[in-house]
This record gives sequence, structure tokens and C-alpha cells, in this order.
Amino acid sequence: MNSANAGAKSHDRGVVVGYDGSDFAMQALDWAMDEAELRGQPLTVCHAWEWPYGEGDQEARNSLYHAAEHVVWHGAECARACMSGPHVGTDLWEGPAAERLVRLSAGADVVVVGSRGLGGVARLMLGSVAGETAARAHCPVIVVRGAGALPRRVHPGPVVVGLAGSGDLDELLDFAFREAAMRMLPLLAVHAWIRPQLAWRAETTPLDELNVVRRAAEEWLDAAVAAWRDKYPDVAAEARVVEAPTKQALLDAAGGATLLVVGQARGQFGSTVPYLLHHAPCPVAVVRADGVDAADCVDGMDDMDAADRPGRDSAG
Repeated sequence: MNSANAGAKSHDRGVVVGYDGSDFAMQALDWAMDEAELRGQPLTVCHAWEWPYGEGDQEARNSLYHAAEHVVWHGAECARACMSGPHVGTDLWEGPAAERLVRLSAGADVVVVGSRGLGGVARLMLGSVAGETAARAHCPVIVVRGAGALPRRVHPGPVVVGLAGSGDLDELLDFAFREAAMRMLPLLAVHAWIRPQLAWRAETTPLDELNVVRRAAEEWLDAAVAAWRDKYPDVAAEARVVEAPTKQALLDAAGGATLLVVGQARGQFGSTVPYLLHHAPCPVAVVRADGVDAADCVDGMDDMDAADRPGRDSAG
């Protein structure tokens, strides 16, 4: 009993939103409607349902199916009532929600999910659907935390993007700058570093050497952002190097932000992304960054040897 609205082609889903009727799903739907209108793309409202009782009787299964139909209809009707332009389609799926969202992500520009759903355990922690979708999706995934898109703030905060010195950052920066440009917001690029210890002694690194390392990090970050400043001249972009553990630096930067953007290798989470998905005060966009290893794009600096940090070779 699976069905999809034929209005949106499977390879052109635009913005896909997971919807189960919960308050968290309504927040995700609000954000997804904004994304679709800003991007000028269709919106697909996806609802997945599962029969939990083995074989069961067909009449009971039909009742659950019709209830699922109502849920996805309700989400789509809410979107149609609030949106003026983009087409709104539906996708009703019998099976695991994360599995379906990951499959739809192959033909989508972005997937939007709430941080929690209707499951009992999920009310106490990050929803498993959000976590699994963010880890495995083929496109960027926005996990809506905090107040979401509504109510709209009079003075919305910046788009914050976390960067580390490994992997291909183009997808990450392109997504972050595009979000800032669409929303007419400034962008803050954050790179965290911590003071390296001397190799064989529990002593701090000399101050002049620390200054060299910090300047190298600042130069690396400025260079990483420079090309995107040229591509998006209307976005006021600030590059900030912060001496702090990555998690804390990004959590602090996310205070008051409209969106926090982080990168990861598909199918692999380091420690930073799950932490931010649990604790960030704003929506978090997880962007697949090809070419990174098992560490997140934002996760590497806390654990790297000093010799591997950007610009370390120039320290002599």
C-alpha cells in the first residue's frame, strides 16, 4: 500500500519533508515550505507507516492505512494553504521512515525532518529517523531544532558554517552561502582549534609558535571562504578562528543563528554532528562532503596532531 503523487517526478523531488503530524513535524513542514518557496522548487510531503502486529487482520491494516493517508493529506493541505507557488506532492510509504527518506533523497535537493517524532523513546532523545536520515542521505538534510521557521524573528541571526582543514569543502560552502543568500542573511564561517601539546612533554607550546599556528589557520579559513565571497557578493561573510573544542565553538556560534551548517562523509558520523543534532539551539543542516574520511568536516581539529593542522609546516 504505497502511493506517491504523480505531480513530482521521482528524479525531481525538490524539497522533501518527513511528516507524521507531530509538533516537531509541523516545525519541519514550516521550514520545508520556506525552502521550497525560496528555491522555487516543488515540495514533497512524505509519511511512512508500519503495521506492528505481524500478520493481523486486513480490516485493521486498512484502518491504519487510511489513518496514514489522512496524516499525509493533512500535511500537504497545510502546505498548499500556506504556499503560493511551488507544487505540493505527497508520498505515502509502508515501511521504515528513514529508509524511504534516504531513497527519496537521491532525487531531492534537500530533505527536512523534525528533531523528534511520535515514538515514545524518541521524545527523550534525537529521533532515530532524523539521525539515520542525516547520516545516510544523498543530499543535504536539515534537522529542525529550536523554534524552527516560525515565529519569524524581527532580527534573524546568521547562517553559521563549521569548517575544518580536511576534505572537499565546496559542497558545504555552496550550501551555506546559498542559504544565506536566499534568506538575505550574513554568513559566519567558524574554524576551531586547540593549543597543541609538545610532542614528548606535558608543556604548552611557546607563544610565538602558537601565533604562527593561529595565523596559518586564519589564512587557511580566509582562503577557503574567499572564492565564495566572490560568487555571492551580496552575502556579508565573516571568517572566525576560535580557540576552543569544535563542539563548544560551534554550539556557541549557533546561539542566535538561523541555521548551523556542518559537513560529514555519507554514512559516517564523528562525534561532533550527533552532539550538535542533540544540543544546537537552531536547525542544523548536515551536508555530505565528498572526500572526507570518517571524521566530520567539523570534527577533525580537536584530534589532529599539531603537524597536521593547516599551516603547521610554516611554523618551522
